[in-house]
Amino acid sequence: MAKESMKAREVKRAKLVAKYAAKREQLKAEGDYIGLSRLPKNSSKVRLHNRCKLTGRPKGYMRQFGISRICFREMASAGLIPGVKKASW
Repeated sequence: MAKESMKAREVKRAKLVAKYAAKREQLKAEGDYIGLSRLPKNSSKVRLHNRCKLTGRPKGYMRQFGISRICFREMASAGLIPGVKKASW
């Protein structure tokens, strides 16, 4: 389980990215890299980190499902994910 402070930091970064997305695109189109450097560093979408929606785990993230590999395995074993058969894992 991820710390609440780490989850909150990710939420804050996501808000900053959304807030400055249009301005960032405009500055990139103009080629104004000095203006880009004046924006907050956390407003770049490269700084976002994928986390499991259920546990907040940052590693072993599966984009297609939005959860970590551990949660995926537990849910597949319980039959909560349709179309997934348990093979030899």
